Amino acid sequence: MSSEFPVLVLGGGCFWCTEAVFDRVRGVLDVESGYSNGEPEQPSYEQVCSGDTGHAEVVRLVYDPAQVSVRQLLEIFFGTHDPTTLNRQGNDVGTQYRSAIYFTQPDQERVARELMAALAQARVFAAPLVTEVRPLANYWPAEDYHQDYFQKHPNQGYCAFVVGPKVAKFRQQFQQLLKPAA
Repeated sequence: MSSEFPVLVLGGGCFWCTEAVFDRVRGVLDVESGYSNGEPEQPSYEQVCSGDTGHAEVVRLVYDPAQVSVRQLLEIFFGTHDPTTLNRQGNDVGTQYRSAIYFTQPDQERVARELMAALAQARVFAAPLVTEVRPLANYWPAEDYHQDYFQKHPNQGYCAFVVGPKVAKFRQQFQQLLKPAA
C-alpha cells in the first residue's frame, strides 16, 4: 500500500473482530491484523498469547483522509469495543486484548485525546476509559491465517457469536460510513 496515505493502529481486543469491522469502512484502504508496542520485534501469535511480550493484538489501518477522518475512525473504534475494561474484551483476557490507539502522526494523538475527553465529559460509558494512546512502536503483522479471518470463516463459532454481532453493530450505528456494496 502506498505510503502517501496515513496509518493508524488500533487495539480493540481480538484482532479478528476489529479487522472485520474496519474492512467495511469507506475510505479504509487496507486493514492488517498484527501485534504492536511490545518486545520482541517480530513476535509469534503464541508468544503474544503468553501475555509476556507486552504486545497488543491490533489492526493496522491505511486510510484516505479525503473519505474518512481520524475522528470517524475513532468513533467507530469506541463504538464497537469496550474501552472501559482493562486488558479484556468479553471473554478474551490478557494485556494483548487492551484498548489502544497507536498513532503515527501528531494530529491522530490530538484527535484521540480530544475525543476521549469528550466521551468522558458526556459520560458515554458507565466507567472511565482505559484506552492507552501512544506512538506506534514495534508493529509486526500477524501470521497469514489470521488475515481476513472473519471473511474466510464466517460460520466458525467465535466468528458467528462474537465477530458477527460486532459487525452488525457497526452496520447499524455507522451506516453512512459503510463501503459501497461490491
